[in-house]
Amino acid sequence: MRSLNIGATGMLAQQLNVEVISNNIANMNTTGYKRQRAEFQDLLYQNIRRVGSASSDAGTIVPTGIQLGLGVKSAAIYRLSGQGNILQTENPLDLAVNGRGFLMVELPNGDTAYTRAGSLQLSPDGDIVTSDGYVVQPGITVPEDAQAITINESGEVYADLDGQTAPQRVGQLELANFANEAGLDAIGNNLLLETNASGQASVATPGSAGFGRIIQGALETSNVNVVSEITNLITAQRAYEMNSKVIESSDEMMRSVSQLR
Repeated sequence: MRSLNIGATGMLAQQLNVEVISNNIANMNTTGYKRQRAEFQDLLYQNIRRVGSASSDAGTIVPTGIQLGLGVKSAAIYRLSGQGNILQTENPLDLAVNGRGFLMVELPNGDTAYTRAGSLQLSPDGDIVTSDGYVVQPGITVPEDAQAITINESGEVYADLDGQTAPQRVGQLELANFANEAGLDAIGNNLLLETNASGQASVATPGSAGFGRIIQGALETSNVNVVSEITNLITAQRAYEMNSKVIESSDEMMRSVSQLR
């Protein structure tokens, strides 16, 4: 009774689907979060009568054959990198990337991580850091006597110093791009790592060809569409119930066979 195992694979697939959807909903207010989508593939087929095989000595062939599918399997959880909404915060160290590109962050072990979450702060030494204290690359230090910080669309950082009329340029932010953003490895805390699947980072200043621009005093919200996620959740729930019904029906059929006299 293959349908028992087939129904079980369907239930496992929909369970994974619900877990992905629930993670999207849980992160609907996470800055810079990119929603995910589960993708599935059909399993191997059992050939009871192979298509294209000879059906007689006269050279006739089987036009369709008999192939029985054995269920479904998880193929990937794909990250959708669509642009989130831009939320104005009026905080000078909140930065939103409008377009492609990631801010670069130096981890404590020296590795470089990438993020779209631009809720930045100043360290005790005046370095621009993330909410976890990781230095944003390339390292930019704001003078202690700075009265205000201005960051333009090209990522140039200026500080208004006491006693000076013109603002002083203190650094230049850069963005990183990848050929395959879905291939980045998520490690939590809104951080991603480069992998062989993502390809090597291409670094340039904001506003360059193929790179987004910086918006100061704003954050990029999650690109999760709550209405769409709820619809997907209901669909996954119904699919789970139908697969469980397949197992229940198969069990009743086996019971009927066992009761034959």
